[in-house]
Amino acid sequence: MTEGRPLADVAATGAAATWKDAPSAVKVVILGIFVNRLGGFLHAFLVLFLVHDGYGSVQAGAALGANGVGSIAGVLLGGWLVGTVGARSAITWSMTLTAVLTAAVPMVHSYPLMLVVITALGASSQVYRPASAEVVSTGVPPQRQVMAFAMHRLALNLGTTVAPLLGAVLVAVSYDLLFWVEAIAALACAVISWRALPSPGHRRGHTRSVRSGGAGYVAVLRDTRYLLFLLGMALYAAVYIQYVSVLPLTVRDAEWSTYVYGGLIGVNGLVVISCELLVTRWTQHWPGRVAAVCGIAMVAGGVAMYAVPPHLAIFVMATVIWSLGETVCSPTMVAYPALMARPGMTGHYIGASQAAFGMGTALGPALGVAMWSAWGDAVWLLLGALALVAAAAVGTGMRNGRETTVVGGPEDDGTESDAAKAGV
Repeated sequence: MTEGRPLADVAATGAAATWKDAPSAVKVVILGIFVNRLGGFLHAFLVLFLVHDGYGSVQAGAALGANGVGSIAGVLLGGWLVGTVGARSAITWSMTLTAVLTAAVPMVHSYPLMLVVITALGASSQVYRPASAEVVSTGVPPQRQVMAFAMHRLALNLGTTVAPLLGAVLVAVSYDLLFWVEAIAALACAVISWRALPSPGHRRGHTRSVRSGGAGYVAVLRDTRYLLFLLGMALYAAVYIQYVSVLPLTVRDAEWSTYVYGGLIGVNGLVVISCELLVTRWTQHWPGRVAAVCGIAMVAGGVAMYAVPPHLAIFVMATVIWSLGETVCSPTMVAYPALMARPGMTGHYIGASQAAFGMGTALGPALGVAMWSAWGDAVWLLLGALALVAAAAVGTGMRNGRETTVVGGPEDDGTESDAAKAGV
């Protein structure tokens, strides 16, 4: 955070100035999430590895599902650990465990034990996300958090984009090398985090965070407005994730090649990576609920366009629209939990939001495919309508930034969030 200046005096600005003024801890976790995702080959190659190792396709799919369940548990665990042991310890030990479990995967030859390892790996690898988000939220003034989280997302998206390409090169040598490189990447994150992040005693608000940890997610559940935001987040994620489930089916039925589907995914990646920071320079000045609702509405319009008779130009345009919608709403929605959390509850609010998004992305593909099987391409209109419901839920659930975040219960002291104090 900029030293010696009140929060209210630190204006929102572009990515370069935000990065320059950010403390080293924030820079470390943003670079760390890039390294973490760069080594994140598991999702892309787990099924192929298991089939190569002699397991059936059903067993491989079940293992991937178990990893997803572990991931949801991991973000919730990460939110709790931040308030208990601090972000530094949570990141360091979870990444160390991730390195050990990743290296163990090719050594396990019992399917039940494989499920245990892969589930635990899903959990340990995701602890990093709420912990790193907590470091960003406490290290950057509220006015700059939307831009900081846009940079956080850029690091994640870049790592996720490059990882499968790097993984394909490693798989060409051996699967063992793939898992060892991922383990080394996780261990590098652990070492760098332990050396570069401040100890809990130096982290702003740590004492209070530990005292509030007992309330945990029970206190979050008492915040009915925030629960509505979480519902909207889950519905939005369920619509957003259809690009990996219903979109390839639609492309196939149009009798287009898989290259067309790959090209559409490439368009999304290009738009998000190249435009999100530029778009955020403008949207960070908007009221949060305006940015969130407008972005989700753009996603709704984009996916609904896939319902028209297949034409490549229209599909490209639809992909651009929902991708731009993602750049409008996502940084604000990712930053919002930390901005509106009660002091000492930041990790829990972040963990709850990431778990809601994870549940949406986990359940969305099965729901989308079932709807597509029943209604065909008309499902895109239904998905667009569902996205509008998500926009309404998010817009209603988000506070305007000047309200007090009240979760109720005896531990609630009516303290305003940092965002409320700064008038964000």
